[in-house]
Amino acid sequence: MLTTRFTELVNCSVPLQLAGFAPPLLAAAVSEAGGFGMLNVVGAPLDALAKSLDEVQQRTTRNFGVNFIPSLRPVEPACLELAATRARLVEFFFADPDPALVQVVHAGGALACWQVGSRDEAVAAEAAGCDVIVAQGIEAGGHVRGTIGLLPLLDQVLPAVSVPVLAAGGIGSGRAMAAALAAGADGVRVGTRFLGSAEFPTHPIYLELVIRAQAQDTVYTDRFAGGWPINAPHRVLRSCLDAAEAFEGEIVGERVQPTGERRPLRRFQGDFGPTTDVTGHVEAMALWAGESVGGVTGVVPAAAIVQELVNEAERVLGRWAGMPTPA
Repeated sequence: MLTTRFTELVNCSVPLQLAGFAPPLLAAAVSEAGGFGMLNVVGAPLDALAKSLDEVQQRTTRNFGVNFIPSLRPVEPACLELAATRARLVEFFFADPDPALVQVVHAGGALACWQVGSRDEAVAAEAAGCDVIVAQGIEAGGHVRGTIGLLPLLDQVLPAVSVPVLAAGGIGSGRAMAAALAAGADGVRVGTRFLGSAEFPTHPIYLELVIRAQAQDTVYTDRFAGGWPINAPHRVLRSCLDAAEAFEGEIVGERVQPTGERRPLRRFQGDFGPTTDVTGHVEAMALWAGESVGGVTGVVPAAAIVQELVNEAERVLGRWAGMPTPA
């Protein structure tokens, strides 16, 4: 029932793409469960990228993707070329669609994807040669390209492009997944829900706050802008914004690098969400969360999350399919 143009294009079982924030363990787990895992490679040097790609492919034989954010970290040609030869799909975010990047991806044998926040950007992505587009609504957690709700955005994007479109923003349940598919999307992109996956090293304080939160406990803001060269609005837990504003001092904690080096984290720094390698005042760091945060109620395997969303979406779509047609 859930076969779509996206599942056929990337050869996955269900139309669910993981948001591009994941380490190898989570990316592989989502792909292995039948979804489409996405590996976070932002800022990774070539040797680290190769190691991460190796780890994903050691854990699953299924297809997966990688993501780059050109406006945050310049895309190293060698990294892009390697990603395009190892992943099924290479995705870009928070930058104007660039045909030159798409050409490199295609030359390596991969599909190209762009995450957009408007009709005009979607049209530009297709014109640049992209094979897939992700339409991101303002409900999304983390950095947000969209400025309107997901369903109005889909209404604008879907008639304007011919390539498969994935729906992103506020999707953390099978009901929401079904609604996006019924609206015409070829799949959904899910991020916040996987903060509660066993394969993601969410910091315990972050996890506890996410589990306690509901949609109304998130806020769309631009306060955590440190480290981003362009204006990049985002959605976080309201509590972390309050804590950061009340914090006295500029260093809220530090992150231990793979080399053992300890990197300080500044107040309002737009860093990746706190994981278990972070120490300090976690409650005052950027705690990214979308309006789907109420779906995170505990820690379960990623495969269980995928299965739950798919089962519920199939039930909802099945009920709709069985409804009589009005005279």
